[in-house]
Amino acid sequence: MLKYTVWAEVPLSLDMASGIIIHVSVGEEKRTEYFGEEIIRVGSNDQCDLQIHSKGFPKDSVFFAIERNAGTYRVTEFLPSLEITFNDGPIRRFSEINDGDVLRVGSPEIEFGFFSLQSESSLITTNRETHQVQFIEEAAIGAAGAEKRDDAKAFLREFTHELFREISWTTKLLVGALILTILGAVFYLGYGFYQETRKSREQAEAQSRVINDLRNQIKKTNSELGELTKSNKMVREIVSLAPNLRVEYGNGVCLIVGVYDLVDRRTGKQLRYPDPNSFPSDPYEPPPMEEGMYEFQDAQGLTTEGSGTPVSYDFIGTGFHVGDGFILTNKHVLQPWTEDDLVKQLMRESNGVAKIKRLVVYFPGQTKAFSLQVRRLGTTQDVAVASLASKEIVGELPVIPLEPDSDSREIGKTVVTIGYPNGPDRLLTMIDESEARSINQKFGGSRQALISYLAQSGKILPLTTQGSITDLDGKRIVHDAKTAEGGSGAPLFGQSGKVIGVNFGVFTENNASNMAIPIEFAITLLKDVGWAPGGIAQQPDPKATPATVVADANPNSATAKK
Repeated sequence: MLKYTVWAEVPLSLDMASGIIIHVSVGEEKRTEYFGEEIIRVGSNDQCDLQIHSKGFPKDSVFFAIERNAGTYRVTEFLPSLEITFNDGPIRRFSEINDGDVLRVGSPEIEFGFFSLQSESSLITTNRETHQVQFIEEAAIGAAGAEKRDDAKAFLREFTHELFREISWTTKLLVGALILTILGAVFYLGYGFYQETRKSREQAEAQSRVINDLRNQIKKTNSELGELTKSNKMVREIVSLAPNLRVEYGNGVCLIVGVYDLVDRRTGKQLRYPDPNSFPSDPYEPPPMEEGMYEFQDAQGLTTEGSGTPVSYDFIGTGFHVGDGFILTNKHVLQPWTEDDLVKQLMRESNGVAKIKRLVVYFPGQTKAFSLQVRRLGTTQDVAVASLASKEIVGELPVIPLEPDSDSREIGKTVVTIGYPNGPDRLLTMIDESEARSINQKFGGSRQALISYLAQSGKILPLTTQGSITDLDGKRIVHDAKTAEGGSGAPLFGQSGKVIGVNFGVFTENNASNMAIPIEFAITLLKDVGWAPGGIAQQPDPKATPATVVADANPNSATAKK
C-alpha cells in the first residue's frame, strides 16, 4: 500500500482535460474524487461539491473554489482567514492548477492533490515520468477511453476495482464482519419493527372496536335525542294547538240564532196563550203574573183565537263552515223542540207543530247576521247540514278541514273545541261590568236584539277550550274539553288540527263526559247534499229542505226562553 504521493508538473491540456481528480488527505483519512464540473467548491457548506467536516474549521463556509477556463483550472476564490498554502507557498487568486499541485488548508492540516484526466495520444508521446499513483492513472485512463459510458461511472468502477485490490484481507474481514453486523442489526430492527407493527395493528383494532362501540352509542344517543326532540315538538304543538286553531279557524265557527213558533197542525194558524182579560177575575185569587203567566196559560190550554201572547221560542247553538257555504251542526240545534219536553207536551195538547220563524248565523268579525237554510238532518245521529242563503261572505270564511281517519282518535290524545257555550251570557262576561249591565238593561227583554247588538259591536267571539279524549266507541267520542249549553254543534279538533267530531252532549255534573259524534257521520250527510272533500259543491241536492224564513219579529217583543 503506497504511503506517499507523486505529482507531475504538467499543465492541464486545453483540449485533452475532461475533468480533474482531487486526492484529499484529512489526518489518517484519505479519499480520491473525480469532478467534471466547470466550477468546483470545497468547504463545509452543504452546497459545496467537496465537503470537509473536521473540527477546528469554520462551519457552513467555502474554503476555496476552482474554475475551468479554456481547459485550465484556476483558483477563483478562497477564505483568507484560513492558513491556505499552494505548493508550500502563499495562495493567490487565479493561480493555475497543474497536474500534481498540492494545496494545504490550516491546522490540523488538510491536503488536496490535483491530477488531470486525459487520454493517451497515439501521435505525440513523452518520456516524462508520470507522477500519478498507478491505480489512479489506470482508473482515469480507463474512464476517459470508454466511448459509450459516462466518464464518472467508468472512473468509479475502475477506481473501486483497483481500490479493492489494494485493501488487505484483514480490512476485508473487518468490512465483512461490519456488513454482517449491519445485516444483523437490520434484521433485528426489522423484527422489532414487525413486532411493533403487529402491536400497533392490535392496538388499532382495539381502538377500532372502541370507536365502533362509541359510534353505536352515539347513534343510540342521537336516536334518543331524536325521540326527545320529536316528543318536545309534540309537546310544543299540543301546547300551541288551541291558540293556533283559534287564529286559523276561529272565524269559521258561527253562532246559530233562531226563533220558532207553534202553529195549529190543521189550519197553520199561530198558537197563542189565552188572553187573561177574557176570563172573569176571582177576588180570592192573587193577581196574575206579569211575565208569561205560564201557570194560568198552560192550565187553560193554547188557542188560535184572541190577542194572547204568541207561543214563540228562541234558540242558540254553534256551527262551523266546511266549504262552499255549508255549515255543520247538530240536528237538535236546528230542531230544538225535539229536545224540549214542555214544548212537546204543548204540541200534543194543542195539536200543534213547530215552524221556524227566523234562522241566522253570526260569524266573528262580521257585524250582521246571515240567513241559514236547513239542507239535511241526520236520521240516526244528532248531526245536520245547513247552508248560507247568500254566498257573499263565503270567500271570506276559512274552510275548516275534516279528519275521517279513525286512527287519529285515541284515548289520551289532545282535543280542542271552539264554540259558543252559554250564548250571549258568556259574551257579556267578556265585557266591562258596567257596560254589560247597561246592555242588559237595554236589551234584556230580547235575546235576539242583544245578540244583534253584540255583533254590531264586534263582540261575537267563540270560546276555545282544550282537553283529552277520555273514552271511545264507534258512535261516541268522550272528552273533557270544557263546554256548556250553546256549545252544541261545535267542532272537536284532534291533534292533527282537523275536525274529528261534532259536539252534541254535555253532562253538567261530570266535566270528563262531554260527547261528540265522529265526523264520518256528518261527512255522509255532506256528500248527500253535494259537498266534496275540499269544500266544493258538486251539484244541487233536490232533497234539501230549506227552512222557512219569516220576516224578523219586533226585537222587543216578549219571547219564551228555552
